[in-house]
Amino acid sequence: MFDRKKWPIGWFDAFILLLLFGLAFLPSDDQTHKKIILGVIAIIQLLEGPLIAKLPGRGRVYSVALKTYFATLLLAHTGEVGINSTYYPIYYLPVITAAVYFGPWATLAWTAVSSLAYSSFLIPALLAGLELGAEGETILAIRILFFFLAAMLVNRFAMDNRRQVQRYRELSERLEETNRQLQRAEADARRSERLAALGQLSAGLAHEIRNPLGVIKGSAEMLQQKVQGAEPLAAELAGYISAEVNRLNALVARFLDFARPSHLDLHPQSVCDLIDRSLESVRAQLPDSKVRVERHYAAVPEILADEHLCERIFVNLIQNAFQAMDESHAGREEVLYISVAPETSGGRPGVGIVIEDTGPGVPPEAREQIFNPFFTTKKDGVGLGLAIVAKIVDDHRGSIKLENDSHPGARFRIFLPAAPRNS
Repeated sequence: MFDRKKWPIGWFDAFILLLLFGLAFLPSDDQTHKKIILGVIAIIQLLEGPLIAKLPGRGRVYSVALKTYFATLLLAHTGEVGINSTYYPIYYLPVITAAVYFGPWATLAWTAVSSLAYSSFLIPALLAGLELGAEGETILAIRILFFFLAAMLVNRFAMDNRRQVQRYRELSERLEETNRQLQRAEADARRSERLAALGQLSAGLAHEIRNPLGVIKGSAEMLQQKVQGAEPLAAELAGYISAEVNRLNALVARFLDFARPSHLDLHPQSVCDLIDRSLESVRAQLPDSKVRVERHYAAVPEILADEHLCERIFVNLIQNAFQAMDESHAGREEVLYISVAPETSGGRPGVGIVIEDTGPGVPPEAREQIFNPFFTTKKDGVGLGLAIVAKIVDDHRGSIKLENDSHPGARFRIFLPAAPRNS
């Protein structure tokens, strides 16, 4: 069965070749030269597509120039006087080629070149004693004007087609971007539903756990006081109970932070100042860390944010990065890169923050769940840190994502909207 895709020549090129071969085998005074020249023009037409694909800029120029040259050569070998050759319409080939590939001004220029090439045959004709006359001048003018008329008509349709193709391309790009935004919105909606359900569960569970924890802690402290001198072992065990109850209380507090609705105290804030204070806080918590920090701050607008909650975003991300790099340290220098720059998302001006480390990164299988509550890759983690970060960012009408990259570390990109000018 015939497979059109495997055929090396398209139907249009095949038709052009058929016409050129038909011209080649029409009887004339100089059969050999005419066949060779038309054969060369056919080869140029056949190789035009691959040439332009390989050399998009120069390939079009080469094609039109070669067609003009061999059209002129054909007229020189057909008929006694080239200006009267019946093959003069061969100039339509370079003229229309230019109209298809170039803009209006370049098309006019190439048409003028072809017209000059054709008119150049007047010089030897006049030197040979040919009298052009008024009728001859009219015929020559009509032929040249038809060159320009054909060129501009074809160029108009070609330009309309290019504009239509460009509109389709832009529409396709917009549709692709819209589709990506819909996918992100669906993922955010699913995450919000999971967060809402788990938040309600966490709130109820945390309240139920907090009361018995208070009883246990109070009982342990009383027991520790009573047996402090008489039974040191019992007092030590009571101290362990009290310490573990404090740890559970802290965990319950984090559950409640995640579950309860946020009440934002919004004020214009400098993102760079928030990040600097967060870095100082993490350095104080991890004084032995050898991680080097590189900061790249551009001039950015202020954001309308809750200072305390936004600091928690950066503290959590920076602390995670420090811990990951300290644990994976293998003799090389670990670096945390923080960049701040103006950014626009969904038509909203704001600030883009990138926090990137040189640690082991996040496993591919965990990337989709990294912001889900109770999901963690740490042995002693609870899985609420990044979930709370995502919740705070969402409450500020921003966005956070873990970018996929060949870089071995983790790279988080955060967008926070700019504060209104009158805030």
